[in-house]
Amino acid sequence: MFYSFFFSHQFDRSPFMSFAFKGGLKLFRFGTISGTIIRAMQKDHGSSAPSTPTSARLRHRRRSNEFNFEMSKTNGNHLLINDHDKYKSMWIRACSSLWMLGGFLLIIYLGHLYILAMVVVIQIFMASELFNLLRRAHEDKRLPGFRILNWHFYFTAMLFVYGRILSHQLVNTVTSDKIFYKLVSKLIKYQMVICYFLYIAGVMWFILTLKKKMYKYQFGQFAWTHMILIVVFTQSAFTVANIFEGIFWFLLPASLIAVNDVAAYFFGFFFGKTPLIKLSPKKTWEGFIGASVVTTISAFVLANVFGHFQWLTCPRKDLSTGWLLCDPGPLFKPEYYPLPGWLSRWVLPWKEVAILPVQWHALCLSLFASSIAPFGGFFASGFKRAFKIKDFGDSIPGHGGFTDRMDCQASNQLYDIFFNGNGCFCIHLSSVICCSPRLYCRDDYKRDITQPYFGGAANSIYQVRSNIAEENG
Repeated sequence: MFYSFFFSHQFDRSPFMSFAFKGGLKLFRFGTISGTIIRAMQKDHGSSAPSTPTSARLRHRRRSNEFNFEMSKTNGNHLLINDHDKYKSMWIRACSSLWMLGGFLLIIYLGHLYILAMVVVIQIFMASELFNLLRRAHEDKRLPGFRILNWHFYFTAMLFVYGRILSHQLVNTVTSDKIFYKLVSKLIKYQMVICYFLYIAGVMWFILTLKKKMYKYQFGQFAWTHMILIVVFTQSAFTVANIFEGIFWFLLPASLIAVNDVAAYFFGFFFGKTPLIKLSPKKTWEGFIGASVVTTISAFVLANVFGHFQWLTCPRKDLSTGWLLCDPGPLFKPEYYPLPGWLSRWVLPWKEVAILPVQWHALCLSLFASSIAPFGGFFASGFKRAFKIKDFGDSIPGHGGFTDRMDCQASNQLYDIFFNGNGCFCIHLSSVICCSPRLYCRDDYKRDITQPYFGGAANSIYQVRSNIAEENG
């Protein structure tokens, strides 16, 4: 086009102009070819182009638990059955699980108070992992002491929740010492006032530390802290309440969640081919269905095993660590059911079978643990995707953080305490009745449902006042 333009007009054909024209034409052709080559190289090797200052600022250091979800989308659904490193990861998970199982059984043997301490430690780790999700090092440097404010709210909530739950046990523990008895009675009496003023002090502290150009970050952290307190303390409060009603009511739901997780992992590991939900690409229908069957069978068997140990079935009314002896109650006394004649004659060597009534209640718990509780894990998976992380932490090799292990336990412990207190339709061989472990058959095992389940502070104050009045005569 450039060539035809020049030759379509009458120009001076002097030697100088001819030389200039030919040189310019050669430069134009060279520039055109060079531009074409450069554009082709940039298209083929776009990643090798020099970075601009803007792109340099956008780069950031990836955390150890951050996950590239864009890469996972290009690879499709990453099922365990197609994972080349699945045996290595299974070995790491198995070793970590054995260590956790050994420590868990030791704590169960030590008793209620040690289980309470374990729950508190796990709760602190969970809160720490959740606090770190929205933490920004640059902003935190400009706000010295802001992390301490988060933990101030945390321990204020701990004092409020555990003070309400353990007030009755605390009173029974210090009754032998008159000085501690009066001190504890005062603390219980003014516990609500103390917690209220601690919270107000935290709010005032937060307002006084507000800084210009940091308002959005600070108020975001304030809201995030309160959300964490609700999530963490809701499940831990009901867990502690279950512990002191009898280790059985803590151990059985926790065991069913563990069995369901392990069974879902192994069924998905060997047979999983059908994805279950997009939020968690490794979960499969084969794992979900197989885990439901295994959890139901395990619930019936484990309830029978746990129900024969008074250490697990007796409630703890104080904070001591001594051995427990109590009347097991009708739930843990076997009932005998005759077997059909042909079954006892040709298949089984006995004519009747002994079943604990609590085993029927365990079926209700297993139904929830296998069908509803996994949605706690799905919720956590969506939460992690929102923050573009693979795990909440890396405290447990092969498992992630403590929050990754407790995601299903929260809803299950909550269901357990509602099940115990309000009843559930449970199947007996003779009929279908609306029953509850605390309202079962006999008057000596009934519980006054008008009494707040874990709001024992008022009842403990009433008990303290009654005991003091009796001592003063």
